[in-house]
Amino acid sequence: MSNPQQLRYSKEHEWLTDAEDGVSTVGITSHAADALGDVVFVQLPEVGDMVTAGEPCGELESTKSVSDLYAPVSGEVTEVNQNVVDDPALVNSSPFEVGWLFKVRVTGEPTELLSADEYTAFTGN
Repeated sequence: MSNPQQLRYSKEHEWLTDAEDGVSTVGITSHAADALGDVVFVQLPEVGDMVTAGEPCGELESTKSVSDLYAPVSGEVTEVNQNVVDDPALVNSSPFEVGWLFKVRVTGEPTELLSADEYTAFTGN
């Protein structure tokens, strides 16, 4: 699965949409979903939580392991995807669409995010 050009990517394998009215959507990449294997549990930050770029803000548990979810930007969580909490397999089947994780009102400028081409070069796929 190719990495959508309109998104930006972290080296921890999260993706981020451009802010719309100051709010960006966050998810994990197909590369991360494939590496995790079948996701069976998702722990997301709560609405109102403040997240810090580069810091853990949740967990993804798969049949293989438990991995931290990192915030690609700093800001306040405005929404979580309850569908993913109820059906974690959405992270695997549709990581860039219905498998998004949370929305964040971005504070400050995002740093160290990669373009789709840079992320593809970083991951080698």
